[in-house]
Amino acid sequence: MTDPAHTRADDAHPYLRAATAGIRHHARQAARTRIPADRAHLDVLHGHLTSLHLLLDRLAGTARPRHSAAGRHLASAHLRLWQAATSIHDAFHTLPAAEHSRSGTDCRPDRLPEGPPVLTICQRQLASGHAIRRKTTPADHGPRPARTA
Repeated sequence: MTDPAHTRADDAHPYLRAATAGIRHHARQAARTRIPADRAHLDVLHGHLTSLHLLLDRLAGTARPRHSAAGRHLASAHLRLWQAATSIHDAFHTLPAAEHSRSGTDCRPDRLPEGPPVLTICQRQLASGHAIRRKTTPADHGPRPARTA
C-alpha cells in the first residue's frame, strides 16, 4: 500500500484528474462547435457540480479540526458550489423541454411532460439544498418538546 505522503502528484486522485480532463475537453469542443446548452447538458453539468459539492463538504469537515482556516475556505467554496448548482438548476427549468411545453421553474413532475425520470436534477438539487441548510442554518437538533393543544 502506498503512503499518501510519498505519492507523486501525477498518481494522486486519478478520478478527479480524469474528470477535470473530461471537462476541459468538453469545454474545448463546445467552444469549437458552438454546442447550444440543452436540458440534458445542464443535467450532466449539475450532477458534476453536486458531486464536487459533496466532496468539498467532506474535505471541509476533515480539514476543520486540524486546520480551521483551510476548513473555513473549503466551507466557503462548498457554499458557492451549491449556489452555482442552484443557478444551473434554474437554467434547466428555464430552457424549453419540448416545443409544446413550458415547465417554468417548479420542480413538479406532474407539470413536466417528460415526467420524473428527467427530474434527477431536481432530486440532486433538493438533496444538496437539504445538506447545505443543515450545515449553515442554526437549529436545535435535540428532541422537540411535545405540543400542548
